[in-house]
Amino acid sequence: MQSFDPFLAVLREIPDPRRAEGMLYKLPYVLLFAILAVVTGGNSFRSIETFIRVHRHRLNTAFGLRWRRAPAHTAIRYILQGLNPQDVEQAFRRHAAGLRDNATDPLRRTISLDGKTLRRSFDNFTDRKAAQLLHAFDTEAGLVLAHIDIDEKSNEIPAAQRLLGELQVAQSVITLDALHCQKKPSRPPPRRRHRLSSN
Repeated sequence: MQSFDPFLAVLREIPDPRRAEGMLYKLPYVLLFAILAVVTGGNSFRSIETFIRVHRHRLNTAFGLRWRRAPAHTAIRYILQGLNPQDVEQAFRRHAAGLRDNATDPLRRTISLDGKTLRRSFDNFTDRKAAQLLHAFDTEAGLVLAHIDIDEKSNEIPAAQRLLGELQVAQSVITLDALHCQKKPSRPPPRRRHRLSSN
């Protein structure tokens, strides 16, 4: 399917963590079908397997594949959990940048930075707090441009500064939550003078 060719080209740049002899299912298509499954409401490895199994003949025809069956959910979990998150994020950013360049005027871009808490990401058993992400959203193009993890012991402010430094936003309007409207002192506070008393 030609409309997916640019996206598949970006997905092919993500390193595959598997050994060559274990690549029955090519990584770009596993990633693409996993994304399609999530877009249609899937929220687990089993739901990705179900999506591929139900639509296998149609997917084979559309993408020129010869998959005889859907990969097991355990195989999908092994593949996805073995990926380097930074490699996936960089591929995502390249794809989003290509879409944005074709959709908006660089002089009229408005980028919104907003933090989100991932649902069901906390773990009471291991005392892990819910994961938080900061994302950059191009409001004109309707595209998420990038994500960045918010450190568990920090907040959005340093994450926003880092994310802005990584993106090409020099001529864009940036909007942020009121949390970021803090004065940063440009000089140290004046030293207090102590009076000496003589007894």
